[in-house]
Amino acid sequence: MSRKAVLLASCLLSFTTGALAQVAPETAAQAEQDEIVVTAVARGQDRLSTSISTSSLSADDLLKNSPRSAAELFRSLPGIRSESSGGEGNANIAVRGLPVASGGAKFLQLQEDGLPILEFGDITFGNADIFLRADFNVARVESVRGGSASTFASNSPGGVINFISNTGETEGGAVQASAGLDYDEYRLDFRYGGSLSENTRFHIGGFYRQGEGPRAAGYQATRGGQLKFNLTREFEGGYVRLYGKYLDDRAIGYLPNPVRVTGSNGSPSYNNVPNFSLTADTLHSRNFTRNITLDDANNPTTTDIRDGMRPLVKSVGLEAAFDLGGGWEVQERFRFSAISGSFTSPFPANVDSASNILTALGGAGAKLSYANGPNAGQTIANPALLNGNGLAAQIVLFDTRLNSLDNVTNDLRFTRDFAVGSGDLSVTAGWYFSNQTIDTDWLWTSQLMEVAGGGNAALLNVTRANGAAVTQDGFYGFGAAFFGNCCRRSYDLQYRTNAPFAAFSWDGGALTLDASFRYDFGRASGSVTGADLGGGRVGVGSYDFDRNGVISEAEARTSILPLGSPAPVDYSYDYLSYSLGTNYRISDDLAVFARYSRGARANADRLTFGPAIAADGSLVDAGAAVDVVRQAEAGVKFRSGPGFANGTLFLARTEEQNFEATTQRFFDREYEAWGLEAEAGFRFGDFISSGSLTFTKAKIKSDAIDPSVEGNRPRRQAELLYQFTQQYESEMFTAGASLIGTTSSFAQDNNQLVMPAYAVVNAFLQVRPIDRVQLSINANNLFNTMGITEAEEGSIPANGIVRARSINGRTISAAVRFAF
Repeated sequence: MSRKAVLLASCLLSFTTGALAQVAPETAAQAEQDEIVVTAVARGQDRLSTSISTSSLSADDLLKNSPRSAAELFRSLPGIRSESSGGEGNANIAVRGLPVASGGAKFLQLQEDGLPILEFGDITFGNADIFLRADFNVARVESVRGGSASTFASNSPGGVINFISNTGETEGGAVQASAGLDYDEYRLDFRYGGSLSENTRFHIGGFYRQGEGPRAAGYQATRGGQLKFNLTREFEGGYVRLYGKYLDDRAIGYLPNPVRVTGSNGSPSYNNVPNFSLTADTLHSRNFTRNITLDDANNPTTTDIRDGMRPLVKSVGLEAAFDLGGGWEVQERFRFSAISGSFTSPFPANVDSASNILTALGGAGAKLSYANGPNAGQTIANPALLNGNGLAAQIVLFDTRLNSLDNVTNDLRFTRDFAVGSGDLSVTAGWYFSNQTIDTDWLWTSQLMEVAGGGNAALLNVTRANGAAVTQDGFYGFGAAFFGNCCRRSYDLQYRTNAPFAAFSWDGGALTLDASFRYDFGRASGSVTGADLGGGRVGVGSYDFDRNGVISEAEARTSILPLGSPAPVDYSYDYLSYSLGTNYRISDDLAVFARYSRGARANADRLTFGPAIAADGSLVDAGAAVDVVRQAEAGVKFRSGPGFANGTLFLARTEEQNFEATTQRFFDREYEAWGLEAEAGFRFGDFISSGSLTFTKAKIKSDAIDPSVEGNRPRRQAELLYQFTQQYESEMFTAGASLIGTTSSFAQDNNQLVMPAYAVVNAFLQVRPIDRVQLSINANNLFNTMGITEAEEGSIPANGIVRARSINGRTISAAVRFAF
């Protein structure tokens, strides 16, 4: 079926491109192509005149597609690989074959209104998308892949995705109430904007929602909301805008779950284990909602696991633009964000038969019993029959406190146009500054749990044959005992970035030439404290958590922070980025462009606890602080009446040093990727079609740590990503469907276990029975497809159980919207 889906998408794109010239010329052009691009450029330009690859999604697109998370939204953007299986955040996001060796969005920056949400998109357990919510405040989402992104934003050589806010240009607002029809979630969205006076306007909007979410967790796993506002004062030659954001949310974070894999590594079959669905269940449970651990001062504390991904954001900002006179214009953007929260979710360190795990932990003759739940205290006579699948999971609970991810960002730029030769030269010069705090604590613990769906899994106890308790209330250790007692950590870091930049763009009518440069220099300072500094496994002691005066086996496996021996972090870094491009407008409808760019990404917290930093906090190798990305691209853009088509060839070479928390591995590699990115769309009467595909050939060019993977395709990198949307729009209703898919990829860099191709169909219907009222229904993953986005194992293990993440199963929601 996946091959047919790929063929269908390719044929539809081909048809779209070929059909553009046949469409009635009097129809209005696609609104997207008429927009002025404002993201990662010196100043706004229309799409056909820029030498970069851009795309956008409008507020109407968001309403129709109703993405359940920002990661699902990103999958509609060409060139973007978004693994939308982690819930409301914690997605792995890549662009044009640039790698995701660990997690997050390392080479891609997520922005709100032109400034980064976080300076680094892959802070461990603090990925930028956790602190981002798409709601009625969004006017459109712009993406720039490659191109000038590296010179107009720090740490973003792969591209920028920018959420641009409504600012009240149009008087009015809307309220929408929505609910899940086959899952538990209720949500209210609103927005209102308009004029306060002749030159002053405002916008305010937000949402609140609660429910169990798209998977059965056994408790209310999503709860919270967001409020955003802005106030704009216009005057002759410019404007000043003040804005703010308050986000207080709790959203469950999904990590890998067990699935049975049969067949061969090259042709595997993924199937649910009995009584547990990979698309509808999770290892979260109503019977496991409280963690007991030691805090950053080695004092006992508890965590509510139901908080999940818990972002708390309070931000204020200023945006201004005005004419200085003499042809000079200035633009200023400033924001301060107080960001904190937590990330708590169970990770299966191992899933095996309950019998095997019982023997491994308790020895011969050990007994297994329920630690909690309705059968608490009961002995499990036959572990092979446990919950109908006979499986147990050794859990490491990722309990991470995000004490502070505060950041201050400022972008100031000056622009002036000069007459040069037969054209105009636009000159931009500016300075960017940011200060990013990373103050986090890793307070992980270990438990034993049955594998059960419906949010009903119970913790398990192990008792030795002599009656000695191996576990305590289901806890095997008050540290990451199943990870070898690693990872009791505390980070207290500051990253200060300064970046002067300049851009030159000469417009000679049909021909445009541009060049931009950016010099980033930064400083990392602070300290890290950890029980595994230097790669050792120290810092394990005892603590009497139940205060009974006796240290149990589990309490003797307590991880303790060595508070008296923090390791300093104190180094500087710098790098030069540049981008050279040209665009030639062959006609009013057709343009070609080419560009070469060099950008880079400074490594942050993932560089600590590794070999790159010396005992005094300096760098062992200065090159470890920065990963360089070199890119070349050339493309064509066509727009005629109601249709458009864009195609871009790209080549990228990437350096990367990184660390992955779940496997405790460091990476030191170079990658190479080349491919084709294409998108097209047209409107014929009331029918609207659009689509895109990205073909990528990527390989690991070199690996300083594991040369055996050299020449292999990077894990999770499919050769083809595609999406196609068809809709019919009339005055009374709009109906449509989208097809989003991927060809197969490898689970790990050893290129053995394959993650199969899959295609997902989303459908929507909007009905407008009377003026200002809209009823809608949205179905995501209509055919309940299992789509594997990641797997921990590189090959099928002997027991056939793989730990993997799949996209969510089918979810259907209905909404009523009132406009005023």
